Amino acid sequence: MVMTNYLGSNINQDMAIREIKELELKKNGFGILRLRDVELPLRSKTYIMGVLNVTPDSFYDGGKFVEVDRALRHIDEMISEGADIIDIGGESTRPGSREISEHEELRRVIPVIKEAVKRFNVPLSIDTTKARVAEEALEVGVSMVNDISGLKFEPMIADMVSKHGAALVLMHTTSRPVDMQRMTKYESLIDDIVESLRISIVSAESKGVHPNSILIDPGFGFGKTTKQNLYILKELNRFNSLRKPILIGTSRKSFIGEVIGSDKLVDRLEGTAATIAIGIMNGASIVRVHDVLSMKRVSTVVDAVLDTRL
Repeated sequence: MVMTNYLGSNINQDMAIREIKELELKKNGFGILRLRDVELPLRSKTYIMGVLNVTPDSFYDGGKFVEVDRALRHIDEMISEGADIIDIGGESTRPGSREISEHEELRRVIPVIKEAVKRFNVPLSIDTTKARVAEEALEVGVSMVNDISGLKFEPMIADMVSKHGAALVLMHTTSRPVDMQRMTKYESLIDDIVESLRISIVSAESKGVHPNSILIDPGFGFGKTTKQNLYILKELNRFNSLRKPILIGTSRKSFIGEVIGSDKLVDRLEGTAATIAIGIMNGASIVRVHDVLSMKRVSTVVDAVLDTRL
């Protein structure tokens, strides 16, 4: 009898603590993500962001979806597999890649976005660091801008996001893709990234971006060594100090290949699944992935574990 009472007391206490934490998260703008006219309750599940690269040279799927019809078929496939958001990119940001012109990036992404807005009922994101590309994509209907520079390259992106009431992903990187992997020295890895993202958040909010429309991304593979990427994943919950939902993009990245000892992209699926599971357990609200069906299954199981109460 004593044991039963003791356990029951602990369970009630644990539930009360969890409810208090959930209320605190909502009070701090961490419970709902606003994307124009859509609100996503962040504590209900992990959201899947499907990647669509309409580029000839992206590291994983470059050249596969440069034609509008093929891109739209892939969007349809990802939605059927469980994608909640589609992230469309027209410029490769793989390590060593060089910047393309605004004109070329617009030529690649705008036709796809225009058709996707007509056909699909999921939020679309534009993956860009260029204010003009962000503006035109927002004009034709995207709900989110995914800026790998965290407003460091073209701060006016925040003005465009604010104007349209859209969401904004602020990612950390040390430099532009062409040389970011030569800039991997930090005084204190997590603290330095947190401070950089804090500055990005302040910049976005000062331009009028709604606090509930901002996400943060520590930038796996962007100015980080393999060991640094692994440490960020291990310590991901420290980014909760910024009081913003966390998005992670570990899918098929080279640090996974280095860990498993293979440079073949096809060999990185299970490693990606491991990083997604660890990331969600450590606080990720959205996962950006290439393999939607597989990672949807991973996230569903992890969410079930996190939501289980006895």
